[in-house]
Order: sequence, then structure tokens, then C-alpha cells
Amino acid sequence: MTIVSKYLIWSILFVLLAPLLEAKGARGMAFPGKDWKEVTPESQGIDSAKLNAAISYLKNNSGRDGVKEMVIIRNGYMVFKGANIDKVHGVWSLTKSFTSTVLGILIDDDRAALDTLAKEYVSSMAATYPTVTLGHFTTMTSGYYAVGDEPRGSYKHGPSTTPFKPADKPLFVPPGSKYAYWDSAMNQFANVLTRIAGEPIEALFKRKIAEAIGMNSSKWDWRDFGKVHGIVVNGGSGNNNKHVHISARELARLGHLFLNRGKWKGKQLISGAWVEQATRVQVPASLPLEHLSGADGRGVYGYNWWVNSIKHDGKRKWPGAPSGTYSASGYNNNDMFVIPEWNMVIVRLGLDQTEFNITDMIYGTFIQKLGQAITDVTTEGRMEK
Repeated sequence: MTIVSKYLIWSILFVLLAPLLEAKGARGMAFPGKDWKEVTPESQGIDSAKLNAAISYLKNNSGRDGVKEMVIIRNGYMVFKGANIDKVHGVWSLTKSFTSTVLGILIDDDRAALDTLAKEYVSSMAATYPTVTLGHFTTMTSGYYAVGDEPRGSYKHGPSTTPFKPADKPLFVPPGSKYAYWDSAMNQFANVLTRIAGEPIEALFKRKIAEAIGMNSSKWDWRDFGKVHGIVVNGGSGNNNKHVHISARELARLGHLFLNRGKWKGKQLISGAWVEQATRVQVPASLPLEHLSGADGRGVYGYNWWVNSIKHDGKRKWPGAPSGTYSASGYNNNDMFVIPEWNMVIVRLGLDQTEFNITDMIYGTFIQKLGQAITDVTTEGRMEK
């Protein structure tokens, strides 16, 4: 089954099931105004002592930033905040989830589709990459290789500073035959999306999403490569300092939008079908891995979102976390988790991975401990009615 047909099936199912899903997910759901409303954990069904134990565990298993840039949102209310949640800095590959959200916007507006060919908008793709689609880019299966992508020390997964110049030999062929987490491919993806949008993707994201969900414009910025053929191209990957810069407080708003399946205060900003598909596994666990690839997303990768499913090695990505958990993640321990089963968003940002890498196992244990603090979930991890 192709990516396109899967998306169409999900769209139809979502339309049929949306009323039920909304009724279940909207129980007691709030949305922030100018700021998040801060409440006691107990008011949202969380035991403070057990919450503090979970937070202490993560703090003790982090680098110097600990939980200073962490917020926990439940039912739309802030139940925990660190001391530096307004600190703004780059979030590296977490940027990729912003980029795929722009694709979702363009699909909603009938300006693109998953099977749209990149060469239709960037002619330099035609010679070597004639069959690469937007669906290939957003699932890291394009095989795109740019001029200058030769490994730089330990950085092997697409470090080129000239990502818009296609190399004459792909990383692999045909597109879709392997998985390769590749930064240059994501930057070229952003370039293609820019051509489709006819404007910088930051401008489109700001108009369609950021302003509507109240993101403080002074607390986020999307760095760019400058003008490319007349239009500013924002970084699609997050490398080479072309990433989204944002605070934990503002990033939580995007997580809350996705938690609510693209709806904000009754207005559908991005389709629920897109949210459902983007945050579900789109890369088979059985797909071969390109040996130069960065992170291994086989079995746990959606449309530039990470999913708590079963990896190629047969193990769950975040053991102890609910199966519906998904994240936007980047270097330096920058992570945003959305946990639909608990109506929860967790943002943990930092600049401390060289000191201490927060592993999937650590995050899984943290989320498991956090679940033990929630008093209104069943033994299966779902909220009680």
C-alpha cells in the first residue's frame, strides 16, 4: 500500500471517528490565553510527591540543565515548570517536526500531496532524483545526497553546507527502498516546500499556526540559509545553525495543538487526519538501514515525528511509556513528548548532551514514573471515563 493511499484511508476513518475521538480527548481540556494557567498537580489528577520523584529521577539523569527548561502540561494546564522555561535557543533536529507540519498545511490547502514529485518545483532534482516525492522526504527514505555530504568526522548523515546542490549519485536507489536519517535531504525538503508555498516556510507556519496558538514572536525564530532563487529558505533539518530557536514555554503550545489533533479553541488549524498520520509509524521496521544513516527510525518514525512503537530490534522505543506517545526530538537533549492517553505534553530543552545523553531508556523510565503519579488512569495506562 502506498503512502498516499494510506493517508486517504486514514482521512476517511478520521472523518468518521472524529466526533468520538474529540469527545474522549476533550474531557476537561483547556487552552492557554496569553500564558498557561498554572495549577496544582492534584487539581489535574496528579500526586505531587510521586510527580516530584519522577522529576528528580530525570534531573539526576541529565546534564547541567537538568529540568530547568522543562514544562509539564496536563489537560491544558501547567502542572510543573522549571526555572528557565523562557530561555530561547536552538533545538536542532526538533526543527524537522516543524518542517513536516508545513507539509501538512500545504496538503490541507490542496497545494501539495505526499506523492508530489520534488522535481516539479526544484528542477535540479530531475536528473538524478526524478521519482523522489514529498512522502519520501518526510519519512527519510528519499536517498537524497547533496554536494558536500561527505562525512565530517563523526557527522556522517548529511552535513553539507550546500544542501540545495544535488550530488550526481544518490545515497541509494530507488527512493523508498532504505531508511536514512539525512540532514541535507531535510534541507532540500524545506527548499521544495518553500517553492510550493511561494514564501518562506517560517512565514507560512507563523500565519497558519504560531499566531493562532499564541506563540510569543519574541520567544521563537526559525533560522535560514538566506535567499535561494529569490526566496528565503529556512532550515528544514536543524543542522548548520539553521534551526528553530524557541523556549520551552512556547514549544509546549505546538505540542498541545497536536495533542488536540490540530484543533485550537474550536478551530481546526491543521487537519486531524494529518496529525494522526504524522505521529504514527510510517517506516516499516523491516526496511533496510543505509549504513551512513544517523538515528535509526525503522519501526518508530512517522512524518518527522518519533513514535513509541517497536524498533527494528524488537524493543519498544520508550519502555514504560504509553504506546501512543510520540515526540519531536533534537540534539542536546531537546525533546517534546505528547502523550494522548494522559492528555499530557512534556517539553524538556537543554544544551547539555556533551555532558550527559538522555537515552530513550531514561526517558521511558521517567515517563513510567510520571504515570505512577497520575491518579485517574487505568492499569492499561488510559484515562478513566
